[in-house]
Amino acid sequence: METAFDFGDNTADNTVYVRRVATETLPDEIREQLQGVTQLYAVHDADGERLALVRDRSLAFVLARQNELMPVSVH
Repeated sequence: METAFDFGDNTADNTVYVRRVATETLPDEIREQLQGVTQLYAVHDADGERLALVRDRSLAFVLARQNELMPVSVH
């Protein structure tokens, strides 16, 4: 599950939101790739569009910062 994503201009104010996601809520084609993983972290833009899924929270923050975005944790 390593697909590059072009963040482009989807984040006008550069803020993205990081939240924990239970894998059982994801589509079958994604769950099939996760073998034993029970949770992931999603990066969303201000409109709620999911931009990325990663294995841990710190990686989500690093990914956002590498794309010049400002990550904020959401509960």
